[in-house]
Amino acid sequence: MIEGFGQERVAAGEVTLSVHRAGAGAPLVLLHGYPQNHMTWARVAPALAERFDVIVPDLRGYGASDAPEDDAAHTVYSKRTMAADIVALMDALALPRAHVIGHDRGARVAYRLALDHPGRVDRLGICEVVPTGDFWRAWDADLALAAYHWTFLAQPAPLPERMIGADPAAYIDWTLAAWAAAGDLSPFAPAALESYRAQMAEPARRAAMCADYRAGATTDRRLDEESRARGERIAAPVHFLHAETGFPARTGDPAGVWRPWAGRLTVSTCPTGHFVMEEDPQAFLDAFLPFLSGAG
Repeated sequence: MIEGFGQERVAAGEVTLSVHRAGAGAPLVLLHGYPQNHMTWARVAPALAERFDVIVPDLRGYGASDAPEDDAAHTVYSKRTMAADIVALMDALALPRAHVIGHDRGARVAYRLALDHPGRVDRLGICEVVPTGDFWRAWDADLALAAYHWTFLAQPAPLPERMIGADPAAYIDWTLAAWAAAGDLSPFAPAALESYRAQMAEPARRAAMCADYRAGATTDRRLDEESRARGERIAAPVHFLHAETGFPARTGDPAGVWRPWAGRLTVSTCPTGHFVMEEDPQAFLDAFLPFLSGAG
């Protein structure tokens, strides 16, 4: 649990999502990434709840949300489908609009939500990603080695699921440590780390996470290319935060990658690894609180 937050399961279209919520004010939806769940927000959500009505769902397949089986076309975990889950959640909570911040895979859900449902997003925060199609375009040998999980997890089932299942705790610990600036598990609170390990130990959740990346390599990439060809742009103001040496930084010009997608873009950086909210919660709050309050 996130300190001070209540938890409930909410029917959101074709799935039921586990949702944590606290605070009052303008609604703010926080969307986590891989290989995490709602606990990635535990160090920043209470501070955000002092100013906003903060809604923290587990994405489908993650945490305590439903984990449906993938389909052959990899649409079940496409970011279009996952964004529709969040729209259905907002409908269930009677929220016509909300601010949205996403990290990692959650940021991919967030920008697809803003593209597909522009009337539902007031302000959009993106943390530590560039758009999926652009990231694939940027691949070279160095990026492929750093982001090896993009191709590993997207391999046909059940290869990655079985390999991870041989020692899920070691896999999750290695992944978290490798992507943190400290190179170890020190940034992660014990309760959060326990929840990430428990999640990776569940076969259905391992399958869902792999399905997430299979969608990224196929359906999500295609949707991005189609949006690019149509000249679609995000209508909401966008703030993009990335680590100085994280995955987006490896593309060379991550802010430049986002500019064609967002007419109103502001950018900031921080000296952390990939897990900004857990490695430096204050840097995250310093980046997004002014933005959510109307600056930029």
